[in-house]
Amino acid sequence: MNAWLEQALSDVAADATALRTVFPAVGRRVGRTVADTARVELLEAAPGAAAEMPGLYRYGDAAEKRAVLLGLSVVDTGDAGVELVADALRTNDTRLVTAAMGEYAATHLDAPAYRHGVLKCVFMGIPLEAVAGLDRRTDEELLRMLRDFAAERTAAGREVPADLRTLLNEQDG
Repeated sequence: MNAWLEQALSDVAADATALRTVFPAVGRRVGRTVADTARVELLEAAPGAAAEMPGLYRYGDAAEKRAVLLGLSVVDTGDAGVELVADALRTNDTRLVTAAMGEYAATHLDAPAYRHGVLKCVFMGIPLEAVAGLDRRTDEELLRMLRDFAAERTAAGREVPADLRTLLNEQDG
């Protein structure tokens, strides 16, 4: 393990507010390829991380926001993370939308918000396999919305994503 990360883990374990300092530095200190994993580890190591996550998200860059969204699935934030997921779903950043539709969203979003997230993923070309809980959260209204989307794409002469066709065929079959 990277010596800097070891120290950062120790720092945040002692004081969750240390996340404010170390979270932005992760990409430079451990490398961008492992930054998400390192940031989630930092969140897990910090007692009280849930209270810090809204600020980390609000003031973070896209990579930091993505890590906070990924961290929602491992840090008990209760329903407090729903606002962060909703914000990410308002963006056009596929990295944020994908991270937002993780297990936290599958567990905490109400049905309309979850449906909106799934439709946003389909619209943005995010593979449905990235959407957590689709097998247990798919309902008739979501299927109707997805069928309408597929019909609009077909009418416009555009391709319907293969994973969407597969999902609809499985549900209709």
